[in-house]
Amino acid sequence: MLGALITSKTRLKLLIKFFVSAGNTGYLRGIAEEFDESTNAIRKELNQLTEAGFLERKQDQKKVLYQANTQHPLFSPVQRLVHSFLGVDKVVDQVLERSGDVHEVMLVGAYAKGKESKQLEVVVLGESLDKEYLQHIAEKTEKLIDKEIELHFEKPDSGSYIVVYQKEGEKV
Repeated sequence: MLGALITSKTRLKLLIKFFVSAGNTGYLRGIAEEFDESTNAIRKELNQLTEAGFLERKQDQKKVLYQANTQHPLFSPVQRLVHSFLGVDKVVDQVLERSGDVHEVMLVGAYAKGKESKQLEVVVLGESLDKEYLQHIAEKTEKLIDKEIELHFEKPDSGSYIVVYQKEGEKV
């Protein structure tokens, strides 16, 4: 759906990364590693999104930090579009409500790589998690978003991931 509208896979991944959660930030090299793409491809898209005002560029010591420009007039509509595309809005709200002390929620798999899929892979990290409840909620949410949800409870060793939720004070 969104992939047909935004034909650049790199741009789609960047929009997902920065608009799924306004607090997400990234550096050029880190994003290139995360997406397993060249720094040139990432730089080109970051520059275009920054020039259009969708991203902010901030100097952080010797590195340039990027994040969504929450003051952009289209920030909220783009964020809603990304959330709707991923089905994340429904999943995260349900997960956080009654699932224990959630520290972090991440997308892994196809969606973290900016690809559409019938399966949504979600990593939930935290303490005293009610895994049975989370599985139950995932099954109910599958029907709402018409996607299979696969839950994981350990941080991935490698590969692409996008942080959807991070508890205040936590560090990726």
